[in-house]
Amino acid sequence: MSLVVQKYGGSSLADAAKIRNVAQRIGRTRDAGNDVVSVVSAMGDTTDELIELAGQVSGRPEPREMDLLLSTGELVSCTLIAMALRTLGYEAISLSGAQAGIRTDTSYGRARIALMQPERVARELEQGRIVIVAGFQGITDDLDITTLGRGGSDTTAVALAASLEAARCEVYTDVEGIYTADPRLVPKARKLDEVDYEEMLELASYGAKMNARSIEMGMFYKVPILVASSFSDAPGTLIHEGADMNTTVGEIRNRIRGIAVDTNVAKITVRGVVDRPGIAAGLFEPLSAADVSVDVIVQNASVDGTTDMTFTVKRTDLGRALEVTRLVARQLGNGEVASADSLAKLSIVGTGMQDAPGYASTMFRTLADNGINIDMITTSEIRITCIVDEAQVGMAARALHDSFHLDSPTQVP
Repeated sequence: MSLVVQKYGGSSLADAAKIRNVAQRIGRTRDAGNDVVSVVSAMGDTTDELIELAGQVSGRPEPREMDLLLSTGELVSCTLIAMALRTLGYEAISLSGAQAGIRTDTSYGRARIALMQPERVARELEQGRIVIVAGFQGITDDLDITTLGRGGSDTTAVALAASLEAARCEVYTDVEGIYTADPRLVPKARKLDEVDYEEMLELASYGAKMNARSIEMGMFYKVPILVASSFSDAPGTLIHEGADMNTTVGEIRNRIRGIAVDTNVAKITVRGVVDRPGIAAGLFEPLSAADVSVDVIVQNASVDGTTDMTFTVKRTDLGRALEVTRLVARQLGNGEVASADSLAKLSIVGTGMQDAPGYASTMFRTLADNGINIDMITTSEIRITCIVDEAQVGMAARALHDSFHLDSPTQVP
């Protein structure tokens, strides 16, 4: 008997009928001879509704209380799934993240898993029960509830699969797998049959619909991850080691795997700071201490001995980042601070791009021909990212999808 860990997203659990549908899918997996652990997200838009409600009660809700509040959404889902399974005749039990042994650090709102202690889950499986675990949450050493950030239920599922040595982790959502681009932006986007961990990590980090931490964990522990729809029996996309990462036609290979878009982007510029050793450390250390993640960084030194420093943060972190940056700028010499929040990250991802010429030039020419200005550029070995105007990102994604012929696995640029 194999152990399968399944995760169901909020759109799959939006109402009673969908909860019953998920329970039936879990039951079929059990009927096929598998032990099952299922991780669930909050129903529908519950998390957003709780955030809005907290904002009506308090202008600046305390992070610890917010995590405790938001964790309740997943508790509702997991108990309802367990009830539905028992109605269908299956032995099932619901567990909170704490009961499932998920220990985290104290970074409220974006906690990281520090230790997995799934002994309770293992005991329930030994008793023949289906185990339903509330995703997105864990508990600190001081017994405070934490949440793992947006998409954290993916991380919960992969962490449980790794610690329980499951045969695979299945992530069910409202789409049929991983696509070459977001189908909502690019109607011609094509579903991928498989994708390598490394490429999926870049796609997830730069906007694709998967939690990046879950991919990182899956890659480290070599947990195969299937992404599929909870509303159909389509085969989905398998994320695993050794996926065939190139489309080959004769001797030519298209190394572009997909296009990722992230609209949670803001830019901060500090102008006219005296250029001396320690400027970058003096700026970014306080941001790190304030738990603000910085992504793209560009520094421009002037002939007059001053420098401009531009960097991007998540749009949701902009207010906190500006507070820190303005304080640091005054300490560094009264540098002027400016910001913009109508931006988006647009990335092409593909293993081996660094060994093949033409991909960057094709990307830049395509954007230029469509009248799209590039604000900033950053690269890795398998990714090129441009910061562009958010209003143009859909058009840009469609144009790049066409330029790299991603709608067909048999064509290359």
